[in-house]
Amino acid sequence: MPRKALPIRHILLSAFLLAVLLPTILITGLAFYEARTVLKNEIQNGMQNQVSATAQEIDRMMFERLQNIASWSELDVMQDVRIGDIDKRLSSFLAELKDSYADIYTELYVVNPKGIIVASSHPAHLGKFAPRLHPWLHTLIRHQVMHIATLNQDQLPIYSDIQDDLNETKSAGTLVAVFNWHQVELILQSAVAGRSAAALFDKNNAILAATSRWDKIQASRKLVASAKTAGYQGYHGFSWQVKIAQSRSQALTPVRHMSYIFFGLLIATVLLATLIAIPVARSITRPLASLTEFANRFIRIPNEAAPPTGGPEEINAMSEAFAKMISDLDRSKQSLTRAAKLAVAGEMAAAMSHEVRTPLGILRSSAQILLREPSLTQEGREVCGFIISETERLNKLVSTLVDSSKPRLPELQATDLTGLAQLCISMLRSQAAKKQITLTLADSPAVMCACDSEQMTQVILNLLLNALQILPEAGHITLAVSQTTEHACISIADNGPGIAPEYREQIFDPFFSQRHGGIGLGLAVVRQIIVAHHGEISVRQSDMNGAEFVLQIPLNGV
Repeated sequence: MPRKALPIRHILLSAFLLAVLLPTILITGLAFYEARTVLKNEIQNGMQNQVSATAQEIDRMMFERLQNIASWSELDVMQDVRIGDIDKRLSSFLAELKDSYADIYTELYVVNPKGIIVASSHPAHLGKFAPRLHPWLHTLIRHQVMHIATLNQDQLPIYSDIQDDLNETKSAGTLVAVFNWHQVELILQSAVAGRSAAALFDKNNAILAATSRWDKIQASRKLVASAKTAGYQGYHGFSWQVKIAQSRSQALTPVRHMSYIFFGLLIATVLLATLIAIPVARSITRPLASLTEFANRFIRIPNEAAPPTGGPEEINAMSEAFAKMISDLDRSKQSLTRAAKLAVAGEMAAAMSHEVRTPLGILRSSAQILLREPSLTQEGREVCGFIISETERLNKLVSTLVDSSKPRLPELQATDLTGLAQLCISMLRSQAAKKQITLTLADSPAVMCACDSEQMTQVILNLLLNALQILPEAGHITLAVSQTTEHACISIADNGPGIAPEYREQIFDPFFSQRHGGIGLGLAVVRQIIVAHHGEISVRQSDMNGAEFVLQIPLNGV
């Protein structure tokens, strides 16, 4: 049992809902994706700007610390190291410096060449051996080599030699400033919000400092931004790297909130679309039913009545499409008629080409032999001339039938249509001169086109010959070649009697001719060739009140 079809009202209702919902879902999804991408990029850009600023701030702090040690080591008071800081002037100076930089340096002290602390911001350390420093990094500040010892918990010793003013080749001692590394951690902490974390890495990717949340964030999906320390005011830095990380789920919390909003809008759209779809489906059903009824009547009894209109714009467009389909069917019938006529021509050509050409050749040869007889009367010579001319005419008729029945596909090659037109005019100039017809080629540039030069020559010659046969004496024919962006154009205009508007479509049908003695296949062959080139041919009234044939062919052949 065949399945029962759904009513058109239900189909339209479903189609309408799908037509509304699918784009809505797609647009909502794309909008959500774009918003998510933009927000993620903004977060990433913000993190990148922050990490770059943090790296620069660390470089600035390190430069200032190195600059401090370099400038202090050159002070005159530092020369007291040579006499062991007996009056404790250097120790007092170091204590004042330490107080001035209370949170930055944990201790400042000076070591003599024997490794004994001779001056210190902590008096209890005086006279003791200085802790052994393990060199880690070094750089050049103010033409002095600055050394950084290995980081020990929150203490980073920075030291520089004190040049002996009495002996420039000798070091009087070493100035050591123990930098409070917690200052770097404070910079990292100030760079991130509560949900982010930051860390500082050396060039071997070992952690030098990190905020408290760094390890926790590493275990989750995260967004990461990094920047290398590039130095500051001549200080080239130590190739350290600052990284800021943020939990992906926390960073994209606004996106989740946005998804809830989009989902709510989608549900509201579904409800609204359902309320609108029901009356819309009903309004569409009525004109569709009228159009269906018209189609059923047209199938049974074709007529020229226009399809019904009314209803939404889409239904009117459907009615117009139906009207166009009726017009296309009519043109298809005409095309089938032409094809049937050409098929008849093919059958005739197949029979006549073999059966007629042989006796025609015999008749023509016999008449030519008779003309050589000196005793042949003038009347006999005239009859022989009739035989020769009529056999030639019949042979041309057979050739035309063969050409129309067996069209070959064009062989496209780059061809100069202007030169081809000039050649055709040269071939027919003597024939035109017999009727005192002026045959001219308008001043045209060279037009290159992908076409079959042999077939296009046949097209131009056929149209020119038709004009020569139609025109009276002292007529005029103008051939012009031009091009547009995509097409090559050929026009052949004359000042003859022209073609009546009601015959301008029929003249391309096989066996339709307005010329006495014509068989009506020449223009059919021309149209066949132009169509094979994916072009168009039309006829209109020329500026000389005659006929003008206009050909348009694609420049690239397609």
